[in-house]
Amino acid sequence: MRSKTLLATTLSTVMLAGCVNLAPAYTAGDLPVPAELPGASSDADSVTPLLWDDVVTSAALKQVIGIALEENRDLRVTAANVRAARANLLVSGSALWPAIGASASVQTGDTFDEGASGAARFTDSTYGQIGVSAWELDFFGRIRNLNDAALQAYLASEEGERSAKIALAGTVAETWMQLAADHELLKLANRTAESQTESLDLTRELFAAGTASELDVRRASASVAQAQAQAAQYEASVRRDMNALQLLVGSPLPAGLLAEASLFPAPVALNLPVGQSSQVLLDRPDVRAAEARLRASNANIGAARAAYFPSVSLTGGVGVASGSLDDLFNGDGSSGWTFTPAIDLPIFDFDRRRGNLDAARAEADAALATYQGTIQQAFREVADAAAVADTIDRRLLALEQLAEDTQVTFELSGERFKSGLDGYLTVLDAQREYYNAQQQLILATLDNNLNSIALYKALGTWSEE
Repeated sequence: MRSKTLLATTLSTVMLAGCVNLAPAYTAGDLPVPAELPGASSDADSVTPLLWDDVVTSAALKQVIGIALEENRDLRVTAANVRAARANLLVSGSALWPAIGASASVQTGDTFDEGASGAARFTDSTYGQIGVSAWELDFFGRIRNLNDAALQAYLASEEGERSAKIALAGTVAETWMQLAADHELLKLANRTAESQTESLDLTRELFAAGTASELDVRRASASVAQAQAQAAQYEASVRRDMNALQLLVGSPLPAGLLAEASLFPAPVALNLPVGQSSQVLLDRPDVRAAEARLRASNANIGAARAAYFPSVSLTGGVGVASGSLDDLFNGDGSSGWTFTPAIDLPIFDFDRRRGNLDAARAEADAALATYQGTIQQAFREVADAAAVADTIDRRLLALEQLAEDTQVTFELSGERFKSGLDGYLTVLDAQREYYNAQQQLILATLDNNLNSIALYKALGTWSEE
């Protein structure tokens, strides 16, 4: 009867464990940004999430990003951190359940003489036991809150990995497009140097014929030297871009793949749709990671509060003892059980628990500010991308017209110089204006492509499929 009462008491105690949760009610506050995204259109309310392989249209760039996702070392570190967080979650969750262990010992002994004094201490003995060691009953949710904090830390690490993949895909695309732009600028500088070399040769012929001055020759020569210097500068930029791309990818790229980097046609989809509601920002991996850390800090407050209350633990076991190893297994030994509940009641700790609770609350406040700040940063990134998207078409049209006009001006001034109507200074100015217009057009095209990647990084999601 006594054993049944004890068993009933134990089961009742276990059922009561974890009935109280002292964590505060979770709240993330109001969305700290305007309700609508800038640059949104009313017909883009149900836009599907942006995925990198939908935004990137170049087959060569897709191949490079795919290699980077497999080989990039920083991404491998992030993946390892996710596995560590998953393992820590298993460790934390195990505290909710009793740890069952077995122990056994064998002692062989005898006395050196026939004296009876102390002989019992030198006899044979065997012992075996299976039991539960100090299982804490989670009356006030301390262990569950710690486990919840570990769960949220794991979820934050998973979202962090997704965010890292988005950032890596975007950075590889940005570096690829910078390489493509520097390729275009290098080709432009080389074409300009060739054209100006031809002009220099013509000017020298005219100087020899007496229809051009030495000043014209010097100006033409200086123009050639300037173009050659810029060509060398862009060649170095191309090499640096290749080095940066190689580091991002993390492994050698297939031969000839880098030569496919080009801005024409655009390697990414342009004019990406943007939904109206700012709620879409909450699906960003970095925002979800910040929210998970906020939930973890909320659970840590509950664990710190639980430290003010008694801690109850159970220890028990069943075992067999005998004087010899044979008796231990043939049933001649003595068997028994133990049951040891224990309570730990904190009284004075010189404000240790209060300090822990205050620290947990302060960390929760910091996590809330970080979460809201992450949302605000996300809104800023979308707003910046929208500002470029709203104006880039007008900029490109103006620069295309500028490039056309300066080209015609350059051609006409060259004809007038050959006819002796204008000096070489007019040709030189027209050539510089045409060269600058072409440079601006290339850079504006680059900005248009980079803005699509910026919008993907601001609103993109990650799918493992």
